[in-house]
Amino acid sequence: MSRHWTFGQKIGAGFAITIALLIAISVVTVRAMRQVVAEKDRVIDVLAHAALEAERLNSASERMTVNARGYIITHKDEFLERKEQAHRDFLSSWEALRRTSSEGEEDRLLDEIARLDGEYNRTLDSVITQRRDSDDLEAVAATFARDVVPARRALQNVVESLASLQERALQDSQIAASETANRALRLVNLLAATACLFAAAAAWLLTTTLSRQIGTAVGHVQSSSAELQMAANQQAAGAKEQATAMSEITTTISELLASSRQIADSAQRVAAIAQETTRSAGTGEGTVELAHESIGSIRRQVDLVVAHMLELGKKSQEIGGVLEIVAELAEQTNILAINATIEAAGAGESGSRFAVVADEIRKLADRVAASTKDIRVLIEDVRSAVNTTVMATETGSKAVDSGSRQFADVAAAFRQIAELVSKTTESAREIGLSTKQQATAIEQVNVAIASVGQASRETEASSTQTVQTAAELAHLSRDLLRLVQAQAAG
Repeated sequence: MSRHWTFGQKIGAGFAITIALLIAISVVTVRAMRQVVAEKDRVIDVLAHAALEAERLNSASERMTVNARGYIITHKDEFLERKEQAHRDFLSSWEALRRTSSEGEEDRLLDEIARLDGEYNRTLDSVITQRRDSDDLEAVAATFARDVVPARRALQNVVESLASLQERALQDSQIAASETANRALRLVNLLAATACLFAAAAAWLLTTTLSRQIGTAVGHVQSSSAELQMAANQQAAGAKEQATAMSEITTTISELLASSRQIADSAQRVAAIAQETTRSAGTGEGTVELAHESIGSIRRQVDLVVAHMLELGKKSQEIGGVLEIVAELAEQTNILAINATIEAAGAGESGSRFAVVADEIRKLADRVAASTKDIRVLIEDVRSAVNTTVMATETGSKAVDSGSRQFADVAAAFRQIAELVSKTTESAREIGLSTKQQATAIEQVNVAIASVGQASRETEASSTQTVQTAAELAHLSRDLLRLVQAQAAG
């Protein structure tokens, strides 16, 4: 596949691989430096700190002993406060070592230090208590030498062992960090040497392949120049024939342009007639819509009349019910009046006035009953008239519905006519536009053909120049081929 690569592709591939090696060297260098820095940070932050805390641990235990002796000698409480502060420093260093300790010997030594620190502080507290309670300094000193000094020596031995362990770990880590840096340096040197070797190999390979490729290209140029010379001769002969054909095509195009203009004028007239028809159809559709709206309004009025008539019938029925109650009340009042008259007649002189009132009440009840009958007759007449009106309005409503449907059909027909005329107008416009475009295109073709005719004449004139150029190109290709062969031999 590499044989078909171009000159630029091969150079680009060489640079790309070289850049890839440089990137790889950079990545490896960065990772190695990060590893070295991380190892250095671990040595400084962890191991060196641990060694320092071990020294502080030893120093704190020594200060506890010194301050305890100062109290025993001077019997001053300020030495006890210093001793307690030293013990707090001791515990702080021990906790710092515990947080950074690893499993194994270091944990064991820290546990042993904690145990011995407890025993050491108990012996110190015992001696301090003895000194507080007694003024016998020699006895207290003997107890100090007997109990405190061995405990202090045992604690110091373990602390020194821990410090030695931390020192060895620090040295081992420094050696490991140095070894990591050396490995990274060797790897970077190896990659750099590989990149240099590849660059040299790529330069040699590119020089060889490009010389071969240029030589092949020069051979192709030689053959192409010969073919170009032959084609130029054929082009000179064909240009004359093309110029003759262009003059005939120009005449035909002119006739076609005149026909296209006539078609465009006819299409414009058809579009104008279709637009006028569309406006007339739109006017008819608007009139039909107005009539349809009027019929709808009439239907709503008829429905309103029907609703009022039905409500009137319902009210008349309610009045009839009320009249039934009034008639019944009148009848009951009449019976009560008769009974009152009978009772008044039995009461004698004292009931005569009551009898007159009862008689008047009976007469009033009779008039109410008579009026109720008259009102009932009138209500029946109203009901009959309402029923007749409802039937008439229903008939009118049906007629209005029929008319509304007919107007809807007429409106739909007008809309369909308007749509068809609109489509006709659009088609006429499209025909006119297409014809105009066709005429424009024909004019452009006419201009292009004229340009082609001019180009044919120019081609005929330049064919000779093309033949001369092809001869010069063949001569230059031979010179370039000799130059490439000489470079390859050198």
